[in-house]
Amino acid sequence: MSAVWRASRAAVRRRRLQTSLIGLLVLFSTTAVLLALSVLDAASGPFERAYDEQRGAHSVATFDRAQAPADRLAGTALHPGVEAASGPFDQAVLQMPQDWLWNPPGPLTVVGRADPARDAVDRVQLLAGRWATAPGEIVVDWPIAGTPDLELLGTRLQAIGAPPLTVVGFATSMSQSAGAWVAPGQIAGLNPTATQMLYRFDTAADTGQVGRALARATADLPEGALLTAQPWTALRASYSANADAYLPFMSLFSVLGLLVSVLIVGNVVSGAVVSGYRHIGILKALGYTPGQVVAVYLTMVSVPAVAGSVLGTLLGSLLAEPFLTMAFSGIETGNAVVSPARWVPALCLLGMPALVALAALVPALRAHRVPAARALTAGSAPRTGRGLRVQRFLAGTRLPRPVSLGLGQPFVRPARTLLTLSAIALGITTVTLATGLTSTLLGFGKLDREANGGGPRISVRAGGHENNGVVPTLTDEQIEARLRALPGAEQVLARAHVQVRMTGHSRPVFADFYRGDTQAQQVSVLSGRLPQAPGEVIAGPGFLAQRGLAPGDPVSLELNGHRVSGRITGELTDGDPRALTASWASLGLLAPETRAVSYAVRLADGADPHAYAEAVRALGPGLSATVSENDSRVGATVIGFSSAFTLLVGVVTALGVFNTVLLNARERRRDLGMLKSIGMTPRQVVLMTVTSVAGIGAVGGLVGIPFGIAAHRLVVDHVGVISFPESLKNVWHAPQLTGLVLAGVLIAVLGALIPARSAARLAISEVLHNE
Repeated sequence: MSAVWRASRAAVRRRRLQTSLIGLLVLFSTTAVLLALSVLDAASGPFERAYDEQRGAHSVATFDRAQAPADRLAGTALHPGVEAASGPFDQAVLQMPQDWLWNPPGPLTVVGRADPARDAVDRVQLLAGRWATAPGEIVVDWPIAGTPDLELLGTRLQAIGAPPLTVVGFATSMSQSAGAWVAPGQIAGLNPTATQMLYRFDTAADTGQVGRALARATADLPEGALLTAQPWTALRASYSANADAYLPFMSLFSVLGLLVSVLIVGNVVSGAVVSGYRHIGILKALGYTPGQVVAVYLTMVSVPAVAGSVLGTLLGSLLAEPFLTMAFSGIETGNAVVSPARWVPALCLLGMPALVALAALVPALRAHRVPAARALTAGSAPRTGRGLRVQRFLAGTRLPRPVSLGLGQPFVRPARTLLTLSAIALGITTVTLATGLTSTLLGFGKLDREANGGGPRISVRAGGHENNGVVPTLTDEQIEARLRALPGAEQVLARAHVQVRMTGHSRPVFADFYRGDTQAQQVSVLSGRLPQAPGEVIAGPGFLAQRGLAPGDPVSLELNGHRVSGRITGELTDGDPRALTASWASLGLLAPETRAVSYAVRLADGADPHAYAEAVRALGPGLSATVSENDSRVGATVIGFSSAFTLLVGVVTALGVFNTVLLNARERRRDLGMLKSIGMTPRQVVLMTVTSVAGIGAVGGLVGIPFGIAAHRLVVDHVGVISFPESLKNVWHAPQLTGLVLAGVLIAVLGALIPARSAARLAISEVLHNE
């Protein structure tokens, strides 16, 4: 073994350039794969782990108290298919008249539970303070990751028609079974209107299984006793709603990066073995056995592979944390920890060196069977006769001789050429996908700016924490009139924001009600129209998909004991998956006393937005104004990370081309020396060498573009939180496609330039001194 190690170490030192190349390839490939696997795992893994740890409910069911007595509900836990159940618990819905803590006005679902941490289902985790045990105490759900603000303990909540409640704790429920909890003795004083049961079933992989299991468990109850049922699959979809915007393109980029990495690493490593035939002959002449020869080459490529995988794993781990934080920011994570799974770095750390060893094993096994005499005499030159027909044809054309020689060179090593061509094609596929996504998202940003009138925008807040809770002394009508009267104002749009309940859905939803200049919002409507009549609503694709709704479906909203019915009038291009948009007429029927919380003001072209903001602040207390920027977090993230992945894949591809040209130059040292001896200039050598891969780059571009266009279409059709109009999907034009073909040539040329110049500087005497 010591002889194998000494020979391997000497080979690593002697082939420093080749060793560095393998290490860099593995580094970039490991980084790309780790980022991709981290996002794929974070979309479901942390949620499901945390859900199981809390014994989250597969179904949160609410029943009519009159039709389903407590004893009959308790009996449903004994039905076949029910793994465990908790309840029954009394449930009340409080109406909050104004902003409270971090929530807008609207319904608050309160459940009476004594010690949920020990329940069989939905073990609520206390995060701060203590559990409610006495009358007048309440524990509020903390829906986001992080530690609750202890200063909020002691906050008094005053609901309509209910006694005041003091916040004594914050807790989190992965099942989102309630917005707050009180002691069982307290719930009776809050006028409970329903009873809650929490179930876990033996089979609950999808919404259909959950629904069938719940139907079997409640089959003995009267028809209509079940009011609402919230399946855990809806929570899982809501949890990863923002990440769903990234998953399609991240998955494709990951697959492309993985394929490019495998092809290039395989090409580089196999080429390293093939180019060392003379070295193999020397080892055999010195007495190394065939098995030792294989061990030498496996060790030689494994050393840089291990170093590259370690560095790539470290770099990928550093990049994964901020990316996952960005992707999952602003969504209800409960106590789920969004971080790269431990198995992802471990897999990359062990998998990439294994991939390199596997790529080297096949050519090494083939090489160890070559007799020592043949390896020594053959050296590293390719066998004669390969590609002669193509080379003779090219020699008969009017092309300059360096060009014809360069175009014929890829046919000498067809297998190596095919691997390089495949890698370039996949690289161009990645570039095409990134270019298409950038064009689509820039167009979407332009559409968003048109929806807001295109001019400067001012966001005016009325009351709320931005104004330290100070309520404006002016009425809504007075505020809107004065905003319109200020110099530079062109359009004013008022917005009220509350929580409402949708009939048939257990969880409250956020609702935005608009009044004023709403015509500009029509630009954001993918299909249908904006709501106008009472009860009409519109929402984004994420909201509709998570609730199984579509334009035209009937809906019913409830708030403060009032109900308004209507239908969905259309679909927005994007939107918060937890929120819908309704008309101001609906708000007038649900809660006519509700005030607007903000105003969007579009200024005329040339108006000074900062001067307008100062004028708004001078209107009176309780008003604040900021200059709004046109931005899209999803768009910026997609463009940024597609660019990063494209850069990674482009670097890997260019390194692969570099390796191909380097190996070809080493194998053709004698040919290059003879060509220079008969008059070929260094510039012609560079031209010949670059031409040999430029043709491969052009073909790779032509092959990769159609796949990139198809991948772009697949991504934009499956971004869960945005529905792009058809005009933003067809972004391809002749100049753009021509540039993508040239990008393939550019990747190939950049990868070939350095080894081409090195080949041009070869001294004739150095090459031919053994002839």
